[in-house]
Amino acid sequence: MFSLLRLLAGLLLLPVCVAATQTLMALAAAVRPDSQAFIPPSTLALAGGYGLWLLVYYVLPRPVRTYVLAHELTHALWGTLMGARVLKMSISKNKGSVTLTKNNWLITLAPYFFPLYTVLVVAAYYILGLFYNVERYNLPWLALVGFTWGFHFTFTIGSLLQHQTDIHLYGRIFSYAIIYLFNVLGVCVWVVMVSSPRLADFADFGAFYLREMTYAVVQAVNVLAHRFLQ
Repeated sequence: MFSLLRLLAGLLLLPVCVAATQTLMALAAAVRPDSQAFIPPSTLALAGGYGLWLLVYYVLPRPVRTYVLAHELTHALWGTLMGARVLKMSISKNKGSVTLTKNNWLITLAPYFFPLYTVLVVAAYYILGLFYNVERYNLPWLALVGFTWGFHFTFTIGSLLQHQTDIHLYGRIFSYAIIYLFNVLGVCVWVVMVSSPRLADFADFGAFYLREMTYAVVQAVNVLAHRFLQ
C-alpha cells in the first residue's frame, strides 16, 4: 500500500520537477551581467571552482571518506532538525552509517540534495560579513562555492549509479523526483541570492515558480484526461 502511494506521489512530482526546470531556465536567462565583460567575473569564478573540482575528481585520488563524512553528517543534521537524536555514527574509508531515533524520507534523502560543504561555505561568508568587509573576497568565495558544489554533484551522481538502500527504501521514482526537484530548487535559490544586481527577490521567485508549477500540473492533467477519455 505504502509503495503504491509513494509511486503515485513520485508521478505527481514529475510536473513539479518540470516547473522547477523551467523556473531555473527563466532565472538563468534573466541574470544581468555584473560587468561589461563577455563572461562576467562571478561566472568565471563559479565555473573555475567547479572546473578545479573536476580536475581533482578525475586526476587525483578521490576523497571518498570526506564525502562519506558529509553524507552521514547530513543524515544526522536533518534528523536533529526534525527532532531525532543521534545514537551512533561510524565513518570508514568507503562507507558510513548513522543511527537515529526516528527517520523519514527527508532525513533519508537529504544527503542527495543538500550540499553540506557548500552550505557551510555560504554560511561562513555571511557570518564573517557581519564583522568584516568580505566583499573583496567575493570571487574566491564564489570559486569555493563552485568547488564544493562540484564535490556534491559528482559524488551524488556517482553514488546514485550504485545500489543505494536509501533510494530503494522509498522507491526509485519518488526518490529521484525528490532529489532532482530539491537540487534544482537549490540552484534557483542560489541564482536569486548571488545575481548582481538582484534579478528578483524570493517572493518573486516563489510566485513565478507557483505559476509554472500550476501550469505544468494542469497540462499533465489535461494530457492524462485526454488519454483516458479517448
